[in-house]
Amino acid sequence: MTKISKENAEHYHWGDQCDGWHLVKGQELSVIHERMPGNTAEVRHYHERSRQFFFVLSGQAMLEVDGVRHVINRQEGLEVPPGVKHQMKNEGAEDVEFLVISQPTTRGDRIQAN
Repeated sequence: MTKISKENAEHYHWGDQCDGWHLVKGQELSVIHERMPGNTAEVRHYHERSRQFFFVLSGQAMLEVDGVRHVINRQEGLEVPPGVKHQMKNEGAEDVEFLVISQPTTRGDRIQAN
């Protein structure tokens, strides 16, 4: 077994200057460390099968879930069940870093929502 961190994890870019690091990349479980610069947002979407848990490591995020805005502070998290529309946003000026834990993986299970 090898320890995993941002320094040795598979890295990718997404959205507008956002970063992600695959900490666990399996079919049944995905754990991703993500960074969103200030004033960025992901596309509103939902998953048919995947259940997700968002946990803020640093900064403050706003997670809109089914039309309800939730402010998530450092060391707080929120679960999103399958089929529920959601959108993560960083409405502040500072970076926000968070974990996204998905079961099963969201690969091939992301549907863009209005």
